[in-house]
Amino acid sequence: MDPADHAGPDAPAERPSAFRRGAQQVAAPYLRFRAAHPLAAFIVSRVVSMVTILFILGFAVFGLMALSPGDIVDNYVRSQMLMNSEFRQNDNQYTEEAIAVARERLGLDDPFYVQYFTWLRRVFVDHDLGRSLISRAPILFLIRDRMMNSLILNLISLFFLTVISFALGIYFSSKVGTRTDVVATLVALFLHAFPGILLLILLQLFGAVSGLFPITAYPDFPASEAPVRFAFSYLYHILLPLIGAFLGGIGGTMRMIRATMLDQLGQPYITSLRSRGISERRVYFAHAFRNTLNPYITSSANLFASLFSGSLILEIIFSYPGIGRLMYEAVRQEDINLVLANIMFISFLVLFGMIVSDILLAVVDPRIRFGADR
Repeated sequence: MDPADHAGPDAPAERPSAFRRGAQQVAAPYLRFRAAHPLAAFIVSRVVSMVTILFILGFAVFGLMALSPGDIVDNYVRSQMLMNSEFRQNDNQYTEEAIAVARERLGLDDPFYVQYFTWLRRVFVDHDLGRSLISRAPILFLIRDRMMNSLILNLISLFFLTVISFALGIYFSSKVGTRTDVVATLVALFLHAFPGILLLILLQLFGAVSGLFPITAYPDFPASEAPVRFAFSYLYHILLPLIGAFLGGIGGTMRMIRATMLDQLGQPYITSLRSRGISERRVYFAHAFRNTLNPYITSSANLFASLFSGSLILEIIFSYPGIGRLMYEAVRQEDINLVLANIMFISFLVLFGMIVSDILLAVVDPRIRFGADR
């Protein structure tokens, strides 16, 4: 039997340890801040978790690249020796001394964790992402335009996918059980199960055979040459990739919205509203539709992430100068600095999108109080 069971009612309570008292004192300001501002405390905690995830992700990328098949350092040094005559030896043989000197000069002879912390110090102290190990160009210069191209393409895709999915999902939820609903469900299942890479290839073949659309997704002249003409040409060139991204995501998104609408329409509060004589239009859009936003906002961050991951194949097939194509080239060439910068930027956008979706949940649903003790 536990000796504490024999203690009388007037026995003194067990005092917390010094470590526990210190932890409570350190956490006290945050607990007071969370009690006074629950939503702000939630945002702060999510930002801290995002920074932590990015730190761990970067560390893992450096470790995995160090463990990947082949010698990244050796491949880079040998490619530099082929282009630089001062490293050449007789009969194209390279000495170990030359390789060691090149490794030390580039800082590639250190363990991967030392290289990672050196990269972090350069980013946060010197505000420099470094240079590509292959082209020696500044990484910020390489990814700036590519990231903007991918961001524009995916935001346009997300906008049209959201608007059309909601319109079709709400419409077909009002036609449940009819032939129209059955056909729409079959088409949505077919699109959802159809391989995305095959769909993009078929669209490109259609554009090549018909001649109605270009097979590349970017104009062949710079925007500075003719901005207005470039804008119209850009929209014309990305039409096929947008159709591919739309058809690849419309099936699952429309089915989710339709199912959520049907679930809301079966709730008792909808029956109560209808019994009070509320118009069907108001029941759909003022009540059921608003509650449909919650699951979509929650999944919108994942949808945005899937668009970014899917854009890798899209950019390769349609020769679109985006971050996905740059990432593919960097991984193929084992350019670790460029790979890390690309992953960090894409991961930041995805995690930031998740934070925005959580904040939007609190805006559209007043019942949500993040961090509040209710």
